Amino acid sequence: MDVDAYVTAHRAEWDRLGALVSRRRRLSGDEADELVSLYQRTATHLSVIRSSSPDPTLVARLSTLVARARSSVAGSPAPSWRDVARFFTVAYPAALYRSMRWWGSAGVAFCLVSLALAAWVATHPSVQGKLATPEEIRQLVDHDVVDYYSSAPAGSFALQVATNNAFVTALCLVTGVLIVPVVFLLWQNAMNVGVIGGFMAANDKTGLFFGLILPHGLLELTCVFIAAGAGLRLGWSWVDPGPRTRSEAMAREGLAVVALALGLAATLLVSGVIEAFVTPSPLPTWARIGIGLVVWLAFLGYIVVLGGRAVRAGETGGLASDQDSDRRPVAG
Repeated sequence: MDVDAYVTAHRAEWDRLGALVSRRRRLSGDEADELVSLYQRTATHLSVIRSSSPDPTLVARLSTLVARARSSVAGSPAPSWRDVARFFTVAYPAALYRSMRWWGSAGVAFCLVSLALAAWVATHPSVQGKLATPEEIRQLVDHDVVDYYSSAPAGSFALQVATNNAFVTALCLVTGVLIVPVVFLLWQNAMNVGVIGGFMAANDKTGLFFGLILPHGLLELTCVFIAAGAGLRLGWSWVDPGPRTRSEAMAREGLAVVALALGLAATLLVSGVIEAFVTPSPLPTWARIGIGLVVWLAFLGYIVVLGGRAVRAGETGGLASDQDSDRRPVAG
């Protein structure tokens, strides 16, 4: 398609639409009808340009114009509890379900590396000696690991933990397009868990280690895996976009990443509450692990049941259907 010719043919309509939008509060009845008609045509023009010759500058200009016109025609939707409910029952679980193979693979790789490293450290005193002095190891296994979970009042500690974990997941999501930083973050965290677990196992404190890490770690690490998987999927959409253009593939995955970022913030808050109130509690180890396990299994069930249903219904995990109308052509 000749973009210049297309622009020349329709520029007058776009300019007229822009003029009507700028004075939308003072339109006559005929002008309001004209605004609706031009909005529909311009939305179709935007769809044609996206699919035939996606010039970034032109697409940006028309996207802004269509969004303004849509707001003029339909009004600006106010956020409501209904929108929030739809996000947590449709968009968020769909985004989780669609990327399950990616974050599941990231989780398996993380666990294998951590377990292998923990076994290596626990069974090789020479390795332990190279990583830390005997005094540092004793301080870690006798005090630091346990004291960490009671180092601050539970409320502020929960917020601190959730904020820190949200930062890690955000890094995975934001740097996913580069792929390598996500792999490095996973590797670094796997090493930390593996080395500490190895030190604890070497000092006959394996039960204490798992009793402290599992209650919150099941959900917390799953969130990290989800962020890493979504980031890697976003990066891979650039490497292998499939039948779509690279910009289209990244735009679609980018919408899912936004949904995941919002949803994971809430999920990590739950993990932070467990870490602050359950992990250091005087409950028996089996009870603390049981609480974490129930919450984790409920989260997985949420993904499989609600996410699977949403994806089968055509949900992509990005914009809601009513928010996505400007991307589809309409009758002129």
